[in-house]
Amino acid sequence: MRMTRTALAGLAAGAAVAATIALPGTASAAPSGCLKEYICFYSGKDYTGDRCIWSQADPDWWNGNIKCSWADDKNVKSVFNNGTGTRFTGVAYYLNKDYKDRVGCTKQGKGGNLAGTYEVRSHRWIDGSCGS
Repeated sequence: MRMTRTALAGLAAGAAVAATIALPGTASAAPSGCLKEYICFYSGKDYTGDRCIWSQADPDWWNGNIKCSWADDKNVKSVFNNGTGTRFTGVAYYLNKDYKDRVGCTKQGKGGNLAGTYEVRSHRWIDGSCGS
């Protein structure tokens, strides 16, 4: 029984580390071109590839006022939230238009590579929970 508990504890610790690495949230300097008070999404890992930036929420990346030219056929691979206001805790992003099917959230001043393959379609600043 003792060996089983130790093995389970080890697996749980390993899963926690993997989840931490996979989630965007690493504090760092904003990537070049990601302006202060903007959220920046990239088609490549490590803030590379095509970039779309917003200073406000967008309910439909494909057909809204600001269109992300590559979002309909490329996945978002990395994100940086360069927001600075105290009103919001982060930016939540969604698989579908009109803020449906939340897939992630990135706190202000943080960013990183996304763990999955997400074709993001909308995003908005939130004042609720944005994860760790």
